[in-house]
Amino acid sequence: MNLKELAQQLGLSPTTVSRALNGYPEVNETTRERVMAAAKRHHYRPNTRAIRLATGRAYAIGHVIPLATRHEIMNPIFADFIAGAGETYSKNGYDMVLSVVADESEEQTYRDLHSRGTVDGMILHAPQMDDARIPLLVGIDTPFVVHGRATGAALPYSWVDVNNRRAFQRATEFLLDLGHRRIALVNGLENMDFAIRRRTGFTDAMAARAVAVDPALMSSDEMTEVSGYRAGRAMLDVAEPPTAFLAASMISGMGVRRACEERGLVLGRDVSIIIHDDDLSYMKNGEDVPIFTATRSSVREAGRLAAEMLLDIIANPGSAPQQRLLEAELIIGQSTGPAPAKG
Repeated sequence: MNLKELAQQLGLSPTTVSRALNGYPEVNETTRERVMAAAKRHHYRPNTRAIRLATGRAYAIGHVIPLATRHEIMNPIFADFIAGAGETYSKNGYDMVLSVVADESEEQTYRDLHSRGTVDGMILHAPQMDDARIPLLVGIDTPFVVHGRATGAALPYSWVDVNNRRAFQRATEFLLDLGHRRIALVNGLENMDFAIRRRTGFTDAMAARAVAVDPALMSSDEMTEVSGYRAGRAMLDVAEPPTAFLAASMISGMGVRRACEERGLVLGRDVSIIIHDDDLSYMKNGEDVPIFTATRSSVREAGRLAAEMLLDIIANPGSAPQQRLLEAELIIGQSTGPAPAKG
């Protein structure tokens, strides 16, 4: 059934039916509900190309990934975010445009997507301090939502983020309560806003208990298994090695675990590890009992929320920026225990 036939069934004009299906405010709610019910009953699917021509919308959302961070596409954290956002897009008739570009072409890609009308809005990933992409997108008047926050950004913008500072503060306090004083931080790259906030949470918790932070027990690198392994191995080689590690992801935490097990250390007895982001679709933290103690936040849910926020901004141009701060939950697993007694 096409639009004209559906309109004839309802005794309405094709224009009214089209506007009802596409959420135009001038169509009253009774008519809209009647049209939607008939469309469902007759299995009517609108012609996407016709809708785009009629509304001037692309019904697509852009995600731009520079080559310098192309590994993010293989990262299960990124994949979960995209899966969550994709569910929202699909439910609302939107497509996703994923552009992997050279670093020097990133700014022009945002401009091109906007000027060509390829997308109706964009999700900005991996924000940094004073992120230049925020004033760029504000300047070209493109609806966007940031996954995370950008410390130092002067312009108001919409974002969805987890409370990284509080998550790592709470995890550090938990380790301190267990008697640990030699606590290592295996962090992400600290030009990234989330890593800066996690470091702040860690150092704030240590300072509050008057426990000195040893620079030799702090690292900043890509959140890979290999980087976690290298950091763990180096820290275990210092004169007074850590009794506990706080890792920025499950993946880097797995590397730390490998370094510990090479030394014959037993997790939860000889050394403790806390990770972040263990609620992943294809990388589970054990089954009934978690392997790692973790600060848990659902990246998939963050993707859904960011997409819903962006679609709302697109539907309501001129609305004020929106923000959503999610709290992480501390999940107790098998990887933590009291600080071992000094021999």
